[in-house]
Amino acid sequence: MNQPHFVSMISSAQRCIKLSWLPVAASASFAFAFLAIVTAAQNAASAKQPAAKLRAGAAEVDITPPPGVSMNGVISRPGPITGVHDRIFARALVLDDGALKLAIVVCDLCIVDQDTFDLAKQRVAELIKLPMNRMLISATHTHAAPRVPFGRVGPDDDQYYAVLVEKIAQAVVRAEKNLAPANIGWTSFQKPEYVKCRRSLCKPGSVGPNPFGEAGEQVKSVAGKGGVILEPAGPVDPEFSIISVRHQDGAPLAVLGNYSVHYCGGYQRGLVSADYFGAYSRWLRKNLPTGDGHPPVVAMMSNGTSGNTGAIQGVALGRRPPFERIDLAGRALAEQTLRLLDGIAYRQDVSLDMAEKRLELGVRRPDAKRLAWAEAVLAQPKNAKQIHPWTRIYAGEALALSKLPPTVSLKLQALRIGDLAIVGIPCEPFAETGLAIKAASPMSDTIVMGLANGEFGYLPPPRQHALGGYETWPARSSSLETEAEPKIRRVVSGLLQSVTEKKH
Repeated sequence: MNQPHFVSMISSAQRCIKLSWLPVAASASFAFAFLAIVTAAQNAASAKQPAAKLRAGAAEVDITPPPGVSMNGVISRPGPITGVHDRIFARALVLDDGALKLAIVVCDLCIVDQDTFDLAKQRVAELIKLPMNRMLISATHTHAAPRVPFGRVGPDDDQYYAVLVEKIAQAVVRAEKNLAPANIGWTSFQKPEYVKCRRSLCKPGSVGPNPFGEAGEQVKSVAGKGGVILEPAGPVDPEFSIISVRHQDGAPLAVLGNYSVHYCGGYQRGLVSADYFGAYSRWLRKNLPTGDGHPPVVAMMSNGTSGNTGAIQGVALGRRPPFERIDLAGRALAEQTLRLLDGIAYRQDVSLDMAEKRLELGVRRPDAKRLAWAEAVLAQPKNAKQIHPWTRIYAGEALALSKLPPTVSLKLQALRIGDLAIVGIPCEPFAETGLAIKAASPMSDTIVMGLANGEFGYLPPPRQHALGGYETWPARSSSLETEAEPKIRRVVSGLLQSVTEKKH
């Protein structure tokens, strides 16, 4: 031991045991005695707290609705279900490090409100005593599945929603029952050719009036009119993230992907489909062998921060038969995932943590002038010519917003798996929000899941609100205050810091 380090140890021991008045020679014996005690205590603590030994379980439950259930949404009106192209599922992954247990669930649904997800969590808590704040449940945003309960039409929908709650809960219960020693790892790849910002920044004065008859917007997006396009109005996130879980013998247990593309589309009206999220899951499951004596492999994909992106780009462009592009995109992403799985560094000694916080935000309810406008529009014949094709829709939305409470309380979550963080946001965040969260995260790897634990609509940053466009137009699909995004990011930052600090 060198002399400076030896003196430093003595000095530290003196400070800790308040014996600075002793001479150095005497202090040395005290120092060594003190250090021996500390070392013994640390060894005892380590013996009492062995390294985490991860267990994992996964399961899927069919949640395909019967014919007649509505697929209507706040803005879109695809009508009732008439048949099924591919079945939809609630897929659950439960992790347990011996000190904390948590669940991640991905549902093949367009959107699900916070109350419905909470009912499912309550049911899980009743059945297996897993606390509600230890569950993250999200929707994929396939546009060929119900919007729960936003599309409610009648009793058929109510019956399906009740069954849905029970089936989501059963997915978690079955996954928990399948818990077994496991190893976990994660990686990602870039897939920029599939992602495009659907919000285009245009030459000032070139964008037509919005549904409210207002001019001056600088972004052309969904249902936008006119516009001399200059450039994308914001960035996209091309990262495809992968979490892979394997049994102790190396057999696949579960795979969770995350990608920030809104959806694929190319459906046949009335037919249920999980979109490319489901195609990805099917292709993975087909090509991942289930080991002897193990439950079936579960593969799933969650939606990331896709509020400003459109359908998948660059796959079978031009007119194609329904669902062809979905299958091609899902397969391509699954094949790229498969190529990376064996190269992941898998570990069992990972600890878990999870934090949740509520945030109260304002609702953009209409003022008296907007309400008067809406009532005047709706008083006209349905076929009356309007300044915008969606004017009547947004007049109805103004009335709907007026009936909402002035504020809403939403849940934000962050969970940690070793050195990986996952953030859950109950909105459709823009890619710039997800990129900002990843850049500021104290964790080496971070995944952001949108449509998690509820659905409070699009989440444009204030700058995007100022530019206008479909995602900013006040409706139940975009109802939160204009400062909601930075407020959400601040809370998320605190949650990430919390789960990171507990790692050490």
